[in-house]
Amino acid sequence: MAKTTENKLWGERFSEATDPRVDQFTESLSEDYRLFRHDIAGSIAHANALSRGGILTAIETKKIICGLKEVEKELEVGSVEFLTSDEDIHTYIERRLTEKIGPLGGKLHTGRSRNDQVALDLKLYLREKITEILHQTVLLQKGLVVQAEKQIDIYLPGYTHLQRAQPVLLSHHLLAYYEMLERDRTRFADCQKRLNQMPLGAGALAGNSFQLSRKVVADELRFKALTANSIDTVSDRDFIAEFLSASSILMVHLSRWAEEWILWASSEFGFITLSDRFCTGSSIMPQKKNPDVLELVRGKSGRVFGALVNILVITKGLPFSYNRDLQEDKRPLFDTVETVLESLTLMTLLLSEVQFNRMKMEAAASDSLLLATDLADYLAQKGLPFREAHGIVGKIVQEAIANQKPLHKWPITEFQKRSRIFQNDLLNVLTPRAAIEKRGGVGGTATASVKAAIQRIKKQW
Repeated sequence: MAKTTENKLWGERFSEATDPRVDQFTESLSEDYRLFRHDIAGSIAHANALSRGGILTAIETKKIICGLKEVEKELEVGSVEFLTSDEDIHTYIERRLTEKIGPLGGKLHTGRSRNDQVALDLKLYLREKITEILHQTVLLQKGLVVQAEKQIDIYLPGYTHLQRAQPVLLSHHLLAYYEMLERDRTRFADCQKRLNQMPLGAGALAGNSFQLSRKVVADELRFKALTANSIDTVSDRDFIAEFLSASSILMVHLSRWAEEWILWASSEFGFITLSDRFCTGSSIMPQKKNPDVLELVRGKSGRVFGALVNILVITKGLPFSYNRDLQEDKRPLFDTVETVLESLTLMTLLLSEVQFNRMKMEAAASDSLLLATDLADYLAQKGLPFREAHGIVGKIVQEAIANQKPLHKWPITEFQKRSRIFQNDLLNVLTPRAAIEKRGGVGGTATASVKAAIQRIKKQW
C-alpha cells in the first residue's frame, strides 16, 4: 500500500502537520476498506437526496454517481493507491472522486458528517452479513435434518455429567443441535430488525441544516425506519454489541457441538468417523488423524467472546455523542463476521460427510444400567411411590455392579426378591428400544415423536 503526504480534509484548522506516528496510530483504512461498497451505496443515495433538495443539479448528480461507480470498480479490482491523508475508506473515496470529476466531488459531503456516514456504512454492512449468516445457519440446520432422517433407526446413550444416562435416538440428538441453531437464527433475525433504522441525516450529532428528506434516502437504501435522535444515532453501537452477543451464543453452541464430536471421533468413543478432508495429521506420529476443524471451531469461539467484551468495554464509559474510541469497533466486528461464517460453512461441510458408527453407538447403549429409570418407572406405574421405587432400583443397581451381572440377565425371580410388584411383563421393559419408544410425548425421543419433529421443521421451510 503506497503512501505519500497530502493535506487532510480537516487540515486547514491546524498549523502543523500530523506526526507520522499519529497518522499510523489513527488510520482505520486497513480495516474499514471492507465497507467501500456500502459507503458508495450510501453516497449515491445521499447524492440523490442532495439533488432532490436542490443542492445538486441533475447533471452534477449524474457526474457524481458515475464517478462513484468508477471508484467502486477500481476498489473491486484493487487498482488503488492509498495516501497518508486517506485516514479511512470514506476519505479515500471522496478524494478519488474529486480527482476524477474535479471540485464537484467536494459537494457530496454537504449535509453529512463522517459520524453519520460511518454509522450508515456499518448498518448496511451488518445487515448484509446477517443475511449471509442466516442463510448459512439454515443450510447447517437442513444438513442436520437430512442426517436425522437418514439415521432414524440408530440409537446411542444420552449423557448427563458426561456419564451414560438413558438411550436415545441419534436423530433426536441431532435435532437438539437443530434447536440450538434455531434460537440462534431468531436472535440474528431480531438483531437485523433492530439495526434496520437509517442513520444518515444525523450529521455530526445535531442533524443537518439542509432539510434533506431522510425518508426518501431510507427507502432507497431499504431501511424500514429512521433513527429518532441525532445524538443517539452517532453514539449508537448497540447493534454491533447485539450482533456480537448473538454471535457469541452461536459460537457457544458450535463449540459444544464440536467438543462432543471431538469426543465421539476418539478411539475411546468411536461413535463417528470424520472425513479425511476435515482432519489433519501429525508431524511426528504417522498414525494420527486429528479433528482440527472441530478443535478450531471450539478455539475460535474465544475470539468471538473477546470481540463482545471488546465492544462493551469500548462503549461503557463514553459520554455522548461521537468519540474516536468508536473507530475500534471495526476490527472485532469484521473478525467476528468472518469467523462465524467460516465456522458455519465448515460445520455444514463436515456434517455432510461424517459417518456414524452404529455398532459402537448401540453397543454403548446396550448397558442395561441405562434402563434403571425404566425399572423405577415400571414400579411407579404399578402404584408404588416413585421415591420408594427409586430406592429399590438403586439397591438393584448396586448389586448388579457388585456382582458384575447386567440387569437384562437377571431372571424375573431375582427382581421379585426386591419387590413383589415385578411381573413377567418387566422383560418387555429391559431393552433400549422399549425405553426409547416409551418416550413418545412432544419433544421425546420415540421414533414417532422424532419423525413428527422432522415434519414440523420441514413445514416451516
